[in-house]
Amino acid sequence: MDNLLEFLARSLVDNPDEVKVQKKITARAIVLELRVAPEDMGKVIGKKGRIAQALRLLVSASAGRTGKRVNVDIL
Repeated sequence: MDNLLEFLARSLVDNPDEVKVQKKITARAIVLELRVAPEDMGKVIGKKGRIAQALRLLVSASAGRTGKRVNVDIL
C-alpha cells in the first residue's frame, strides 16, 4: 500500500526525491502520511481535492484484503 502511494505521488510531482510515505499501524486502521515539497502540494491535492480523493480510493482498494481501514494524510 505504501509503495503504491509513493509510486503514484512520485509520478505526479516535479520533485519526486522529496516524496516520503510513513506508515503507522494502529489497532483499527493503518495511517499513511504522505509528505511532498510545498510547491508540489497543489499537484497532489488537485482541483477541489479530486486527485487526493483518487489516491485515497486506490490505496483503500489495494488494502481491501487486510481487513483494516486505511487513512491517507497529506502533509
